[in-house]
Amino acid sequence: MDQNNITPKSIDPDHQHHQSIDAYQRHGRTTAIDDHSDLQVLKRIKRYLLPKDFVISQELLNEMVAGYDIGDPLADALAAEGVRFAKPLQQIIINNDSNHNLKNTPSFCALTEQFGSHPDWFDPKLAQIGAVAYRRYPLMLIWLLRNVALMAGYSIPALSLPLIQTGALMHDALPRLMRTYAYILAVSEHPQSNMSTRHGRKPIEQVLAIGSEGWRQSIKVRQIHTLVRQNLLNGKGNAAKDVVAEADQHHNPDGSWNTAYWGVPINQTDMIATHLQFSLLIMRGLRLLGARISKEEAEGILHLWNLASYWMGVDLQRLPKNEAACWEWLYTYLSTQQLDFKMGQPLAKALHDLPRQLMGEDNRRGRFVEMVNASVTRTLVGDDIGDGLDLPKSKIRFGVLSSVPILFALDTARQHNQSIDKKLEAFRAKRQDNMNWWLKKNDDYYK
Repeated sequence: MDQNNITPKSIDPDHQHHQSIDAYQRHGRTTAIDDHSDLQVLKRIKRYLLPKDFVISQELLNEMVAGYDIGDPLADALAAEGVRFAKPLQQIIINNDSNHNLKNTPSFCALTEQFGSHPDWFDPKLAQIGAVAYRRYPLMLIWLLRNVALMAGYSIPALSLPLIQTGALMHDALPRLMRTYAYILAVSEHPQSNMSTRHGRKPIEQVLAIGSEGWRQSIKVRQIHTLVRQNLLNGKGNAAKDVVAEADQHHNPDGSWNTAYWGVPINQTDMIATHLQFSLLIMRGLRLLGARISKEEAEGILHLWNLASYWMGVDLQRLPKNEAACWEWLYTYLSTQQLDFKMGQPLAKALHDLPRQLMGEDNRRGRFVEMVNASVTRTLVGDDIGDGLDLPKSKIRFGVLSSVPILFALDTARQHNQSIDKKLEAFRAKRQDNMNWWLKKNDDYYK
């Protein structure tokens, strides 16, 4: 038998196999690879998106478990010295400020090189093809962000706990959601969107241009992740108190973050999982809801997010290389995560309750929007996760699938009729602008 691959059927009591199992289960967060074989999302991935002869790779398992113990070495080194790098980094690159006192700091120099120009592998034309497809359906985009990408992640304690301990997406659910939405909009901003021209700024010349909003936000978010990582490692995240049982947080005796159980907070492996939440899962959701996304557009979406993730501190060599490899990576990751729905329930509830918080507790429209959102999660992610996160069930849940023939027809018409394409683009731009209401009120870039 091939020692580089293990599947539920290939595991036997042999000592050599148990050594392999122990190796990838050295963190408490990791479960045996067949513990979740009945999870609906895994069954769907295996049935529809993986090769018939697919087996989980021991090499990938080893890579994942090693990634749990690695954060962002460059940014972490600066944080250890008390350096906040976001503003000086932007000043040096945009203003060509060569006199900054950080210019001789090795880690800062490496960041300057990383953000100062695009890497050789980046193809702006391919990224723009992906960005145009990604932004084509604004309503679907935020639906899938909140109800698929975020909700699916809440079932995984290792992803939920840092959010809970910092209070993110729980006490300030709307600002956190809209900031996340703003980031995916910034990453996918392209010259045809002309968003920047509405703010008196020079329009961008290419996707994720140096100095663009996506570039700026990548730097800011990378610094935020670094500060959160340092704070959690130092035991400063206390927002989970009285929300998650102490025993479930698996703290060290002194109350600090337990790396032996969880790995490093916001580590390489979990960052790749987040990368796939924003790229692969949203792309899959668009297809399931009727959007026609070509092979080239799919490659473009992944390429676009490869650069964003690279800028966010992900080791490029760890990123899966194509869509097929992405599904293999995600299946392997989901198969080995300890699930604890109770930990994700406070986050899910905060996100679920947003419509009525905005419209009023007794508002029928708010209740309807909540039921539609829950239906999207249950339909596209699975009832088992929906039940685990305590999302309501609705008799109209399959009504969300009514969008499939509508989107399919619009997409077909758009591809064959320039007049319809222009009208749809005008509608998309107006709809996008309406959905940015919170950002237009609270964010300088979108005002």
